[in-house]
Amino acid sequence: MSESADSAGSTGSAGISKEAIGRYGVWSIGLRSDDPARRGEISEAAAELEELGYGTAWLGGSSAPRNALPLLESTSRLIAATSITSIWQHNAEASAGGYFEVEAAHPGRFLLGLGMSHAKLAEQYRRPLSALVAYLYALDGAGVPAGRRVLAALGPKALALSADRSLGAIPYLTTPEHTAQARALLGAAPLLAPELGVVLETDPARARALAREHLAFYLSLPNYTNNFLRLGFTEEDLRDGGSDRLIDALYAWGDDDRVRDHVDAFLQAGADHVALQVIDDGAPDDLPREAWRKLAHLLG
Repeated sequence: MSESADSAGSTGSAGISKEAIGRYGVWSIGLRSDDPARRGEISEAAAELEELGYGTAWLGGSSAPRNALPLLESTSRLIAATSITSIWQHNAEASAGGYFEVEAAHPGRFLLGLGMSHAKLAEQYRRPLSALVAYLYALDGAGVPAGRRVLAALGPKALALSADRSLGAIPYLTTPEHTAQARALLGAAPLLAPELGVVLETDPARARALAREHLAFYLSLPNYTNNFLRLGFTEEDLRDGGSDRLIDALYAWGDDDRVRDHVDAFLQAGADHVALQVIDDGAPDDLPREAWRKLAHLLG
């Protein structure tokens, strides 16, 4: 790892400490909304997340920094982070401006999570890693500290970039094996905060059906399927909504002990933090507050 990677991954004055980010967070599309009518609901949910002991709330979807404001206004310690801000949908100038707006109002409590998105979702998708590097240079020029941004990274090159040019990596839809590989590549200092889908359902058929419904879209995206193949899954595992083996590796489901063991496997593999996404039969932008309460209880 380079010297710059070590400093970016440290807890210097420009960065946010791993302790502040916490061991557990929640990942939810429902936490981001431009609808003023939902602001109160989101603020109330954020206040409860802080009370429950979660360290970070990850705003799912291609969020802008301003989407973090309702969460930060209603809390005193909770970290809010975008997961992710697409570099194709939000230019670097706008992201830098949004970052400084949030930072001025709530110093030290916002992380700018950046990602390259997917060719299927961005018409201008070209040379994504090079585009992300250029974006990071633009943020450097605007004064956004490396320690206040994190990168959605799966493959080795993106993971290396996250160590060199940000606080660390926020891999999405991965396994404990990927976490172990990522930690070996990153070294000890950078943040490693994978997302994990959680299905609070003990019936195997029902749990796997909910997981497959969630996974269906991602099986159409080469960034994810290529990563599954790198992890040792086969083309057969990717067919028909995903094999049981794939589903069981990607999602925590079952009783409390089984869910807890799956979350712990990420921590034992080297994760500093796990971002928990509740997978259920509700709308994607619902706020599954009862499930967040149950997870907080079972994880202690």
